Amino acid sequence: MSTLLHIEASPRKQRSASLDVARAYLEAYREAHPDHRIDVLDLWGVDLPEFDGDALNAKYADLSGATLSAGQQQAWASIRQLAQRLHDADTLLFSVPLWNFSIPYRLKHFIDVVSQRNILFSFDEKGSAGLLKDKKAVVVYARGLDYSMDSGTRAHWFDFQQPYMEAWLRFVGVTDIEPVVIEKTLYGAEVDETARQAARAQAVALARRASN
Repeated sequence: MSTLLHIEASPRKQRSASLDVARAYLEAYREAHPDHRIDVLDLWGVDLPEFDGDALNAKYADLSGATLSAGQQQAWASIRQLAQRLHDADTLLFSVPLWNFSIPYRLKHFIDVVSQRNILFSFDEKGSAGLLKDKKAVVVYARGLDYSMDSGTRAHWFDFQQPYMEAWLRFVGVTDIEPVVIEKTLYGAEVDETARQAARAQAVALARRASN
């Protein structure tokens, strides 16, 4: 059974622009693919493993080929279990607001935890290779201002949200990436709604033509 994993990075469940558009994608996706499984990972509703102590020591034990202690094995198992949800999905849907020119700290925490050798990527003397191959990612980005290249300002210099997400996705093996960008949500209710409508329409179109 095909699976879509939605990773929610916004804590503003009712007012979030990124979640608003992601939900439009999900609704259209369910209509187009009623037999597909939907998995939701709310990063604000789960206890993410801390990446310190046993987890950090397990990482370096793995890199050096040393035997993991019982505590390290348990820490590594929890990381593998969390990352498995990415492996089990065929489509990855991210709803990502811009915070301080980048991504919310809970999403960065998740990425830091699961991005490990032999979990999301391999590494040897020839270099690294992503392990999340043959997957599609749809990333909904929400920004309060206009960070586009044609904004007439230098705001795009400060966009570390979309470049970071797409660099990470490519690093772990996902090359089929569809961005949906909502800009200028702080320019007033009318501009905000116009931006959301355009993004919803794009998201619905993407969901309807998603591969079976």
